[in-house]
This record gives sequence, C-alpha cells and structure tokens, in this order.
Amino acid sequence: MLIDVMTEDRRWRALDLNALADRAAEATLTHLGLNADDFEISLLACNDTRIAVLNEDFRGRPQPTNVLSWPSVERGADRPGGVPDLPRPGPDAELGDIAIAYETCAAEAEAGGKPLSDHTTHLIVHAVLHLLGYDHIRDEDATLMETCEVAILGKLGIPDPYRP
Repeated sequence: MLIDVMTEDRRWRALDLNALADRAAEATLTHLGLNADDFEISLLACNDTRIAVLNEDFRGRPQPTNVLSWPSVERGADRPGGVPDLPRPGPDAELGDIAIAYETCAAEAEAGGKPLSDHTTHLIVHAVLHLLGYDHIRDEDATLMETCEVAILGKLGIPDPYRP
C-alpha cells in the first residue's frame, strides 16, 4: 500500500479517504516518473483541533490549517525553480508523513464551490509534492509546484484549482 491512513476523525470515512489518497499519491509519483509501488507515505486524517496542535508544535502557528507535511529527507532544489532531487527505491522508500484536517478542508471546498473529494485530492497532491522537495516559498518554486499540481489534477479529471 502506498499510503497508510490513520483516521482520527470519522467524517473522513464518508469520502473513502484511503482510496482517494492512494489515487492522488500514485498520480503524483507517476507524473514524476516514479513507481508508486516503491514508496510509502503515512497520512493522519484528523480534525482542526489536532492539526492546530501539530501546526503550533512544528511551525509555531497555533491555528488550524488544511494540510501539513513532514518529508523524511530534505530534497529541495538549491536553485529557485529547480526540480528537487527525486527519491530512489530503497532507503528512501518512506517519503514522510502528512496530516489533513477535516473542518478546514470542508470549509475551503464549500467556499470555493468545489467537491470535497476534489479539494482533498488537490491537498494530498500538494502535500506529496512537499514530501518530494517541492515548495512554494520562492516565486519560481511556486510556479513549478503549481504547474505540477495542475497537470496531475488534470490527469485525474479535476479542474485547475488556481483558476478563479
């Protein structure tokens, strides 16, 4: 199994998060030329209260957020807009951990007029890209990451989340 999902908030079960997360992660890895069967990711499906604690512990921000990710290895590119060093099967098989919060995701989906499944898929694709070294702090990196997200989501039949 590519993604090991630990569900703390039962509301995620209605979305069939296990299948959705596997599909999103597999599409992301495949888009980058990686074999999804060679890698593992842990996903915590939680609520806003839990993710707020994690956000404060790891980022010093005591409020909920939609998704957090913790890569097992730093793979980011040194050059702005550069492609990160992608992992290889073997010791790098564990890509890292992701946490996703139900209330924030549901509220964002509703505010954006998007199905919760589409928004959640986007956030998982986004988080997996973070595990692989992609980032959006520098403008060039954000452009690269968003371009990847849009392409991956397009292959999954999900519209561009950045288009108004």
